[in-house]
Formats: sequence, C-alpha cells, structure tokens
Amino acid sequence: MRIRRKDWHSADIIARLRKKGMTMAELSRQSGLSSSTLANAIVRPWPKGEWLIAGALNIHPSEIWPSRYYDPKTRCLRDRKVRLPAEKDPELPVDPEASCPDL
Repeated sequence: MRIRRKDWHSADIIARLRKKGMTMAELSRQSGLSSSTLANAIVRPWPKGEWLIAGALNIHPSEIWPSRYYDPKTRCLRDRKVRLPAEKDPELPVDPEASCPDL
C-alpha cells in the first residue's frame, strides 16, 4: 500500500524560501511579476508560479504539490507543462503516457 503524500503547508513553502535567503515577494519581482502575484501558486494551481517556486528551492513542483502533479487514478506524474495541440494542427505528436512508466 502506498502512502499518499500531502501538499506542503503554505507556511512550509515560505519558510523554505526564507532559508534560501529570499521572500515570496522578492522571488516574484525577480521573475518579472508583481510582488504579490507569485503567492497565487500557493493557494491555487498555477503551473508557471509552481515551477518558479520549485526552481528557487531546487526541487520539482511535484515534491511541493503532489496533488497537482500526480494522477490519482494511474498514480503517474502528469506533465503539466505540456499543452495538448490544437485540433487544427494534427502534425504535433501527443503521447499522454510519456511521463508514466508501465505499471
């Protein structure tokens, strides 16, 4: 039986950033965003913000937010950076199982 990991508490995310010597507002401004914009990723899914925060902590966003990155049915990592191609462009390959090893 697998133990399901929980998403980090917002205070834990902020504390880890502080240990790295930065605040959420500083990271947000360094990324070209308004000082409070990046905090949105803590309370709701926002892949760009999640990747910026995780990058500052040198980890993958799935470590911080497993509920946002793992499919509960397949228990495989979802690649949230890949967008499905528009129907008008059938040339682009899409492999929905690319990030999931055979179970």
